[in-house]
Amino acid sequence: MTTTTIKLDIPIDCQPKYTNLVRISHSPAELVFDFAQMVPYTQSATVISRLIMSPIGAKLFYRALAENLAKYEANFGEINLPPSGALANDLFRSIQPPDNPSEK
Repeated sequence: MTTTTIKLDIPIDCQPKYTNLVRISHSPAELVFDFAQMVPYTQSATVISRLIMSPIGAKLFYRALAENLAKYEANFGEINLPPSGALANDLFRSIQPPDNPSEK
């Protein structure tokens, strides 16, 4: 099997985006990834990017992500996941809301 290197042209004004939440939905023909930013103690998240992939493309992405996470862990150590199944709660539970700012 031969591999082809593809040159990626990244526009100079392309800005990186941070995301801490993704909602994944699907139809028979595609998977939709809504990447969002959620601030602790809020009930909404702002979608910053929507990606749509074919099922084959999504599975190849899944495989590439797994391979890259394995390489990351080989270099930097195991990534420990939170103990419960509610990831948003695990990410934000330890952050306490500030005291009433008007009292300071």
